[in-house]
Amino acid sequence: MRIHGIELGRIVDVLVDRVTPRALGFDVLCGDQAHRFLPFPLAELNGDGVEIDSPLLLVDFGQAAFYREQASSLRDLDGEMARAVVTPDGTIEGIAPQPR
Repeated sequence: MRIHGIELGRIVDVLVDRVTPRALGFDVLCGDQAHRFLPFPLAELNGDGVEIDSPLLLVDFGQAAFYREQASSLRDLDGEMARAVVTPDGTIEGIAPQPR
């Protein structure tokens, strides 16, 4: 995940709506080793990465209880070796295995 091309952290999971196959947000492991939540509507998908306009968009996971209650972890649903294919509107079109 980047801001103006500068790496802020890496996405380690996707929170998925429990009812429809849509991304609600991302679990981001930041450079300070803290996990933060990025709501999907605030992210800009850019090729193989995610861009944001401000680091202030990242929310401490303790403050993201609403999203966690409404979502499942993609990692819990499909295991560590799966990667979601997410469209710009958040729809998850499929799961592709990650190369080892």
